[in-house]
Amino acid sequence: MKDLSKYTKEISELFSSTDNILLICHINPDGDAVGAQLAMYFYLKAAGKNVTMISPNYMQEFLKWMEGTDEICIFIRDRKKCINLIKEAGLIVLLDFNKPNRLGEAEQYVMSASAPKVIIDHHLDPDDLGSLVISEPSFCATAELVWELIREIEGKPFASPPFADAVYTGIITDTGNFEHGSYTPDTLRIVAELLEQGVAKNRILNLIYNNFSADRMKLQGFALNERMVVLPEFKTAYIYLSKEDLLSFNHVKGDTEGFVNLPLSISGIVFTAMFIEKDGFIKLSFRSKGKFPSNEIASGYFFGGGHCNASGGEYSDTLDNTISYFLNVLRENAWRFNENI
Repeated sequence: MKDLSKYTKEISELFSSTDNILLICHINPDGDAVGAQLAMYFYLKAAGKNVTMISPNYMQEFLKWMEGTDEICIFIRDRKKCINLIKEAGLIVLLDFNKPNRLGEAEQYVMSASAPKVIIDHHLDPDDLGSLVISEPSFCATAELVWELIREIEGKPFASPPFADAVYTGIITDTGNFEHGSYTPDTLRIVAELLEQGVAKNRILNLIYNNFSADRMKLQGFALNERMVVLPEFKTAYIYLSKEDLLSFNHVKGDTEGFVNLPLSISGIVFTAMFIEKDGFIKLSFRSKGKFPSNEIASGYFFGGGHCNASGGEYSDTLDNTISYFLNVLRENAWRFNENI
């Protein structure tokens, strides 16, 4: 596990310098973003701080069971309140992202705020956005990093049922319940401590992975049967869904979570992509096996980034044109499929 002691003095001083702390996660928050945010929230609340939280937009439905999610102010739903929270904050903590555009509409207000800013994140290539940048890509999840950082500050693990649930949720969602990601033996030791604290793993697994609608199951079947393309010559498979496809299956936020992982179970496939049509652009998700650098495809061609085996981006064109462009990208990078397996 990385030595985090180099951060503890400065972050402790920042925490002690104000009682009014604002926590912000990234746009389209996933389980790790919400888990890391809530974990830090419960820790700081226990320390007697006035803590508020903002998400740039709506959370996925399968995360709303978590204690504290009803305290998160949604920027696009209550802009005036969120702008005031940003202006009044004595310290702003940015969790699970390291690029300003991940703040959505809130970016201009956060970046111009006078309060010092702390980044706590596990993604590669951070921008210098804050007074303190805690960037540790060796951690499988920002929630794991939050756990270890707090342990370092306190000299012992922090124990609280909602805190433990939040950390566990962040870890299992960013590793696909340990099917991918950069988790280590230290991660599993943290999980053991969380279970010892009383985390109900079966309950959480059911709430996250077995809590979808019948429409979502039908959409998944449709995606695999009608919208999956396998390209054995590139060891690649991709799935695409138009706005009409989503509408046909009464899509709600979070329904396509995990779809991009499914083609990786096909023998010989090492790289997968998911194309989802939005208003004016295409959202892309990438997954890979082994050393194939999905993040280099995301950052080099699709204005995105992420980890080696899990990344994403976007492209401002039609769905058909984006897929055509993607195929050209595969041809240009054909050499990678032999060198990085």
